[in-house]
Amino acid sequence: MAGKSTKKKPAQKETQAESKLEHQSEKQSNKSTSKNSVPAAKAATKASHDVSTAIPVNIGIDDAERGAIAQGLSNLLADTYTLYLKTHNFHWNVTGPMFQTLHLMFETQYNELALAVDLIAERIRALGYPAPGTYAEYAKLSSIPETAGVPKAKEMIKLLVEGQESVVRTARSIFPAAEKVNDEPTADLLTQRMQLHEKNAWMLRSLLED
Repeated sequence: MAGKSTKKKPAQKETQAESKLEHQSEKQSNKSTSKNSVPAAKAATKASHDVSTAIPVNIGIDDAERGAIAQGLSNLLADTYTLYLKTHNFHWNVTGPMFQTLHLMFETQYNELALAVDLIAERIRALGYPAPGTYAEYAKLSSIPETAGVPKAKEMIKLLVEGQESVVRTARSIFPAAEKVNDEPTADLLTQRMQLHEKNAWMLRSLLED
């Protein structure tokens, strides 16, 4: 019985040693494959990025002219977003006998403005330029000042009339650059924005008449 037990021990040690060597070999093989795959993945990502950024915008409008239009649209985007925020603020905080009328009107207007900022930003991107998207940028680009505190209802209406007409003026100022290069998509967008803001200004102003 003692002799049999002595013969089994070396065999067990050999099996354990072989298993350990195989495990180390697999571990080294996996590590090598992982190291090789990282540069390959980085190279693939870089190649994809290079392809996407290497294709110039070629829509029949020179770079300088596209840049001028995109800058004008950035001002329009800033005005639109600032007016959206002001209108939403007034929707929340309006009080008085005209509450129901103004609360609903302001809601309709800020919902439309929320959709408009997306259209304007996407047009800027289609021209090949980044769309501004921070409060700091909008503060520099917008012609519409912020309103401190909570004005009375009639003062809110007056401020929104001024804001609507500011957007109209900004949109109109971009037209010459768009028409010069036959940029119909931008011209069409500007026309739509002016029509709507002029109508909103008229409707708001009508509420102030006796």
